[in-house]
Amino acid sequence: MALVFLKALCHVNLIHPEPLELILISMAAENDYVGVSSGKLDQSCEVYSKKNHLLYLDTKTDQYELIPTHPDMKPYRIAIFFSGIERTLAGSKFNMRIDEARSAAYALMAYAGMEYGKFGEANLRAVPREVYEQYKERLPETWRRRAKHWYTEFDRVEQGAEAWRKGDIETYGRLSFESGKSSICNWETGSPELKTLYDIMCHTEGIYGGRFSGAGFKGCCMALIDPAYESAITRQVTKEYLAAFPQLEGKYSVHICDSADGLM
Repeated sequence: MALVFLKALCHVNLIHPEPLELILISMAAENDYVGVSSGKLDQSCEVYSKKNHLLYLDTKTDQYELIPTHPDMKPYRIAIFFSGIERTLAGSKFNMRIDEARSAAYALMAYAGMEYGKFGEANLRAVPREVYEQYKERLPETWRRRAKHWYTEFDRVEQGAEAWRKGDIETYGRLSFESGKSSICNWETGSPELKTLYDIMCHTEGIYGGRFSGAGFKGCCMALIDPAYESAITRQVTKEYLAAFPQLEGKYSVHICDSADGLM
C-alpha cells in the first residue's frame, strides 16, 4: 500500500525516483512511522517482479536477477488462501524475532572475536556459517533456533533459485514447504489459522508447495498449484479449513491468480 501511494504521489508531482529509492523510502515508512522492523524484501518484490519470472534478490547488495520460467516446467498457478483474519505486524512478535536474530548474531560475533558495532546493525549475514556451527551450542536455545532458521532459509533460497532455473517445480515446492515448517518450528511464527492452512496444504494433492505469507502473523497462505487440480484444491482446503474454524465462513476466501509485473 505504501508503495502504491508513493508511486501515485510521485506521478502527480512529476517526480521520477529510481526503483531503489522507492524501495528505501517505503521501507523507511514502515520502520520509522509504522514501527515494524521490516527489511526490503516485500517492497523489492512489488517493484522488480516480472510476469513469469522468479525474482532472485540479494537484499544486502541490492543485486537481483529475474529468472524466467523454464520452457519445460510443469504448468502452475498461484493460490492465495486468505485465513479470514487480517494481518498486522505492528504489535505482533515480528519485531521480537528480529531482535532475537540480532542477539544471536551479536553473541556469535563476540564468541568468535569478530569486530562488531551497534546492536541494531548486527545481522546473521555478517556471521560466517562456520562460526555459527562452532559456537551455536553456546547460544540460548531460542536464539539458536532463530539462527538455524536464518541459515537454513538462506540455503533454501539458493537451492530454490537453482531448481527454478532448471524447471524443477517439484523441488522448488518441497523447499517452500520446508521453509514453512522451519518458520513454525525454528522462527516460531504463524497463527493457529495459518498453521492449519499450512498443514492442509501439505497433504492436498496438486499443491507443489507453499507456506504462509511473510512472518505468518495472520493473513494468507500462498501455494504453487497444478492448474489441473484447481477446483479440487479449492474444495478440499476450504472444507478442511472451515471445519476447523467454522466462525470464519464468509471471511475466509481463496484466490487463484498468475504472476504479474511489478511497479517498474
